[in-house]
Amino acid sequence: MESDVIVIGAGHNGLTCANYLAAKGLKVTVLEAAETVGGAAVTDEFLPGFRNSAASYTVSLLNPKVIRDLELERHGLKVVLRKTDNFLPGNGEYLLSGRNGLTRKEIARHSKKDAEGYDRYVADLEAVVALLKKWLLRAPPNVGARLSAIPKVLTLGKDMAGLSLAETRVVHDFALRSATEVLERYFETDIVKALFGFDGVVGNFNSPNAPGSAYVLLHHLFGEAAGVPGAWGHAIGGMGSITQAMARSAREKGVDIVLGTPVEEIIVEKGKAAGVVAGGKAWRAATIVAGVNPKLLFDRLVPQGAVDPDVHSRMHHWKGESATFRMNVALSELPKFTVLPKKGDHLTAGIIMAPSLGYMHQAWLDAELNGWTKNPVVEMLIPSTLDTTLAPKGKHVASLFCQHFRYDLGPSRSWDKEREKAADAIIATVDSHAPGFAKSVIGRQIHSPLDLERRFGLIGGDIFHGKMSLDQLFSARPMIGAADYRMPLKGLYLCGSGAHPGGGVTGAPGHNAAQAILADRKPWSRRKP
Repeated sequence: MESDVIVIGAGHNGLTCANYLAAKGLKVTVLEAAETVGGAAVTDEFLPGFRNSAASYTVSLLNPKVIRDLELERHGLKVVLRKTDNFLPGNGEYLLSGRNGLTRKEIARHSKKDAEGYDRYVADLEAVVALLKKWLLRAPPNVGARLSAIPKVLTLGKDMAGLSLAETRVVHDFALRSATEVLERYFETDIVKALFGFDGVVGNFNSPNAPGSAYVLLHHLFGEAAGVPGAWGHAIGGMGSITQAMARSAREKGVDIVLGTPVEEIIVEKGKAAGVVAGGKAWRAATIVAGVNPKLLFDRLVPQGAVDPDVHSRMHHWKGESATFRMNVALSELPKFTVLPKKGDHLTAGIIMAPSLGYMHQAWLDAELNGWTKNPVVEMLIPSTLDTTLAPKGKHVASLFCQHFRYDLGPSRSWDKEREKAADAIIATVDSHAPGFAKSVIGRQIHSPLDLERRFGLIGGDIFHGKMSLDQLFSARPMIGAADYRMPLKGLYLCGSGAHPGGGVTGAPGHNAAQAILADRKPWSRRKP
């Protein structure tokens, strides 16, 4: 069976890439190991009548251009905004954040000085985020590619030259310093620093005190939801509704999506990718694009000897550890938080249970020493407060996204034996803020780091397909000389989160990889729509 392009994996980036290629008239086949599309952006019925996003769990980073170009709303995607963006219950206090001045008002309630610091923080962020957004839908300069890298280097230089001296210093700080260092320049109150510092540890096995953690904080600020910059939203029906809409859009363009067909090996002939072996048969195409972790790609799919041994070695040592534990729970009733017990818009928010940067540091340190922390950093969402399709009337579902839980627990320990204990610790953490929560849990779905690897192919349980550290970003993602989505094997491309700009449900790597593939194809080789 022959196509112009084979896409490995029907995750959101693979589907995005397939859509752009098919829109230009190419014959595209997507091969997916699972029995449904979506990768980690899927919705499960984990208890009869209770449905929720299984892994990825919230909408903000999905690129507006991707939404428009793929016409996802026409294909069924509906995103609604949280009524309050975030809610942090602390020790006898709380903090809310949201639109229309809520964040500043709430910060001022704790500290007038921090409210002024917030004004400076927002102004500084605008300069940094504006610069980085310019490069979300562009390949970074491909260092080592000599002449072909020059235009992008010049463009980057022009963008940097357009910054004032003060703005350049801010870019430097956010690129290289720790979240703690940066935030302490603006804020003095623990709970306020925790509000912003949480984004520095999401999917990042690190202390907020670690150099480079300020960039991870930034990475989560690029998005928008329902057309509102910086807002957080919920996809009606869960995250699977995003990838189902992408699949409908792709099929409308003629993309063949084949499920239950894991790719076993990439076929290499005369030094070029020529197809794949999947489901026990050969699938031929001159262009192969992979939506998988680059470590998986080079450790398991690219045959030894097909590329320079240094490439295999580098990708074998590609760092990936997000230390993420993901749970869904079915609830008999809404939680009642000690600091804010009444029902209200705060229950539609991302509820962050990590009252200080010190708490986050201690959670990392505990996991570093003991494999997983007994006092985790937890973000809970209750999407059924916004979406009645997810639970029976009067009942609810909650997503629990938790740090820090290492993939490798050490000798004689396994997640198969410890997953329930860890889940209990997470429930206990929530219960400490909302007494009675544990008793309201009537069912739960658990994804330990090992479960995330087994089910979704997230190597090491890494939700970002590779650590978002300074040595694995921009021109070094996934390696020097391969930052433009073209892998060191002719005809092979990378379109997943292991490519620039990295993790999250963005669609940006899929979009950018498609542009690289189209640029490499001679115009007369493209099929007519």
